[in-house]
Amino acid sequence: MRNLIIFFILLSTTIIHAQQEEVSLDYYLPDDVSYNPEIPTPQEVIGFVPGEWHVSHDRLLMYMNKLAEVSPRIQIENRGFTYEGRQLVLLTISSEENLENIEEIRKNHVALVEENSESKNTEEMPIVINQGFSIHGNEPSGSNAALLYTYYLAAAEGEKIENALENTVILLDPSFNPDGLQRFAYWANTNKSKNINPDPQDREYNEVWPGGRTNHYWFDMNRDWLPVQLPESQARIATFHKWYPNILTDHHEMGSNSTFFFQPGIPSRTHPLTPQKNQDLTKEIGTYHAAALDEIGSLYYTEENYDDFYYGKGSTFPDINGSIGILFEQGSSRGHAQETDNGILTFPFTIRNQFTAALSTLEAAQKMRTDLLDYQRNFFKNARQSAGNGAYAFGNSSDPASAYKLAEILKRHKIEVHELADNFSENGKQFEKGSAYIVPKNQRQHRLVKAMFERRTKFEDSLFYDISAWTFPLAFNLDYTEEASMRNAGAKIEELKMPSPQLPEESDYAYLLNWHNYFAPKALNQILEKGLRAKVAMENFSLDSKNYGYGTIMIPVQNQKLNKADLHKFLSNVSKETGVKITAIGTGMTAGINLGSNQFRALEPQKVAIVVGGSITPYDAGEIWHLFDQRYDMKITKLDVRELDNTDLHEYTDIIIPNSRGGGLEKEIANKLKDWTKAGGTIIAYRNAVNWMKKNDFIDFETKKNEITAKNISFEEQGDFKGAQHIGGAIFETKIDRSHPIAFGYKNDRLAMFRNTTIFIEPDEQSYNNPIQYTENPLLSGYISKPNLDSIANTVPFKHKDLGRGEVMLFTDNTNFRAFWYGTNKLLMNAIFFGKEM
Repeated sequence: MRNLIIFFILLSTTIIHAQQEEVSLDYYLPDDVSYNPEIPTPQEVIGFVPGEWHVSHDRLLMYMNKLAEVSPRIQIENRGFTYEGRQLVLLTISSEENLENIEEIRKNHVALVEENSESKNTEEMPIVINQGFSIHGNEPSGSNAALLYTYYLAAAEGEKIENALENTVILLDPSFNPDGLQRFAYWANTNKSKNINPDPQDREYNEVWPGGRTNHYWFDMNRDWLPVQLPESQARIATFHKWYPNILTDHHEMGSNSTFFFQPGIPSRTHPLTPQKNQDLTKEIGTYHAAALDEIGSLYYTEENYDDFYYGKGSTFPDINGSIGILFEQGSSRGHAQETDNGILTFPFTIRNQFTAALSTLEAAQKMRTDLLDYQRNFFKNARQSAGNGAYAFGNSSDPASAYKLAEILKRHKIEVHELADNFSENGKQFEKGSAYIVPKNQRQHRLVKAMFERRTKFEDSLFYDISAWTFPLAFNLDYTEEASMRNAGAKIEELKMPSPQLPEESDYAYLLNWHNYFAPKALNQILEKGLRAKVAMENFSLDSKNYGYGTIMIPVQNQKLNKADLHKFLSNVSKETGVKITAIGTGMTAGINLGSNQFRALEPQKVAIVVGGSITPYDAGEIWHLFDQRYDMKITKLDVRELDNTDLHEYTDIIIPNSRGGGLEKEIANKLKDWTKAGGTIIAYRNAVNWMKKNDFIDFETKKNEITAKNISFEEQGDFKGAQHIGGAIFETKIDRSHPIAFGYKNDRLAMFRNTTIFIEPDEQSYNNPIQYTENPLLSGYISKPNLDSIANTVPFKHKDLGRGEVMLFTDNTNFRAFWYGTNKLLMNAIFFGKEM
């Protein structure tokens, strides 16, 4: 038996070596066309045949630029840059004649989604397909296949390809995620052996933290199509709305033991706003993928595992925009070759499947061209007819910045947005000019607007591949109504501008900074970093008929490092840069606490660190890093967990522990962090890390035990039964104590929170120790099982406790979710700046 095993190992190694030796363009390319020898092959430009090495983004870009230079079928443009400065290129590929008239073709195509589009003859129009690759950087077979696909489109000759290009405009994005692709290519190539080793335990197949999946700030790029918070997303969404492609493909990889998946997904998990016709067309397109994969002998499956519910994914976002989104998932070699349940999976094999799916998409587009064009026209026509009258309104009179940021997202999606004609109230909510907006229902993007604003709590299925709720006004903590009248609408906004406050006059006494504005922490940080004295109000007060709430920041004029004139100039610049209103006052005699009261507490600059690496979830850590670095211009030190035991912590005021997988951090680290906290530090833990904090005696709390017993559930159904007990992502209502420092700056006593954990902490016996508490019936939007809904009622998502001279704070929920949950970002900032006042 032992000799037999050795034989098979030697045979496998020989096969792998042979495949690497023999990989050539012939392995990939169809032989039913000829190829123009004047068009350079990938290996002639980048130095290797795709599959021999992993292409880095710089070499990928080198080849794309070369093809655009030599081929009359290709135009290339740069649409912007990633956080790491890499170009976000787009190739427009079609016949030479089409490219000469490309702007006219685009305008005619976009006219299909406009009113009165019946005059357009779809029989004579080319179809538009948007093909994008490797949005997860460590799913590289897509971008490597893009080398071959682009070569094929540039070099193939004959009637077949000429007809295809004459009838198609291809928008090709060779790398949705340049930073992640570069990171992973470096890893795979630097760990490649001459003799390819398929052992899954080899270092090549196990990336170091955070891996290449994410972008610079460790975001999952395939969750940002709807929020559009990242530069890569903004580029591709601008392209989408510039063209409105009929098909958008999104090439991914999955676990190595899987085969190949293409959509449709599980039918019962399709969002109800997606028309059935969309799924019918998706299924018809799938027949072309099946035929192409049959021809090369590749296994595949469909209508399993994946769904079309969350519109923030690349394969689902098109479905609410009159297009057909297609997800491809290829079992991943995660390097150059790996042992799997299906035999040894080589990198070239994964590339060939992705290339084949790109070609079958092109074929489907040809055969279904008029059907897809007609569907797109009817989608928007039906959307207008079903829209009805009226409008949505949203805003926050105390926080115009958050309302502006939501309006900014809507404008990126070409949604019509109006100013207010005048102040008005609806259902007890006040909407004021300058801090609120009107969105008419009767518009082209009606379905998309509804998807973004609706609150949905009833579902056909109980399982979701991603989150089940994303109601944007709740995410931004805005007042909103679905029952506004267009009589309240003022001018349509063509160019959105950030609200700018009136700059402060010069004061001899003090300045007040209202803490309600989203960017108030950014302003305060600039003030403290400048070395200026600032104090926070622990109680409400008023002056000259103006009310100032908990958390108002007071900057006295006297005893500052700047003289009166320079202080005024500096604060004016802070107000101008951040959009935060700063008011000059001339007296300390206020109604309520006076400005000299001990209820104004002195604030200090904060030096914050975050634990990263090891078991820490990169997404959660990256969201916090991004929040500090991009939103609030605050420095944050990333402390690698591997070095934490040898790190001097005394200079940090706050340390954040994001969500972690498994058992959390080591015991030795717990002891060190506990000593640091007792000496005066503030430690803030998120999600699963709260259990680690309890286990290591930082804090004690009781949780609700939710024992769920399966009854009348078969063995086949057990996976679905267990999955239904997870909270994959839903929105819940809390009541907040606005006098508590953790809730400073909130206008209302209700706050919507996003939750994707089942950690239910019992409230403290002392009510004042429960500043944030779920209500009796907390579900606002999304799916939650009945047992979990019963468990979450009246529990608390936040706990605070003194430990020695320091503070311990816990959040069971992610207050920084995916960079678009603006409404709860301030909770973390309050913990940072006001922790000592709790």
